[in-house]
Amino acid sequence: MSEEVSDELEPSELGTQEYWDGAYSVEMKNFEEHGDVGEVWFGEDSALRIVSWLSNSPLVNQEDRIIDLGCGNGMLLVELAREGFSNLVGVDYSEKAIELAKSVARSQNLTISFEVCDLLSTQNKISEQFSVALDKGTYDAISLHPDNPKHKREQYISKVRSLLKPQGLLVITSCNWTEKELISHFCNEFCLLSVIPTPTFRFGGKVGNLITSLILQKKS
Repeated sequence: MSEEVSDELEPSELGTQEYWDGAYSVEMKNFEEHGDVGEVWFGEDSALRIVSWLSNSPLVNQEDRIIDLGCGNGMLLVELAREGFSNLVGVDYSEKAIELAKSVARSQNLTISFEVCDLLSTQNKISEQFSVALDKGTYDAISLHPDNPKHKREQYISKVRSLLKPQGLLVITSCNWTEKELISHFCNEFCLLSVIPTPTFRFGGKVGNLITSLILQKKS
């Protein structure tokens, strides 16, 4: 009998809140002492590609309400604010991440709302809807949780759908899931609208991507 192959990722400490609390405690200290905003997940180029797509899309206005899910140090929203987007919200389940994000935004005289929120908790307080949701690594982290990640992924997808207005957009970037896999995971609630080109590599005669960045649209 052939051994069953799991479609889940190997669990990792990157899927736990404890890891991120510790990481952002260090980054907060570095910011206070040296002005270092910390790591930009997937690199600055990844953030700028997202900002460029949103800035040039006829579906998105600078006044649209935009939420960053798992905002970390808030730098993706900082880049959007620099481009004139004015209705920005960042949430993260790590209090240290939100503390850092608020400090970074203040240091640059930018008005961005940040709040502590666990998207998978039944007690999260986000009730308003958004035109755009951003995810740069959060779905990846949820997928690495050591306790029933498939259920948590399904919870997350359902929550994101509820946060978005009709035909709202989810901009998701992942280094753990391929384009095909992400579309498969989200296909019940979202359809593929666009693919943001990302750097490719060639190995063994095949071409692949180090990261995947998709624009998904909420189904009616």
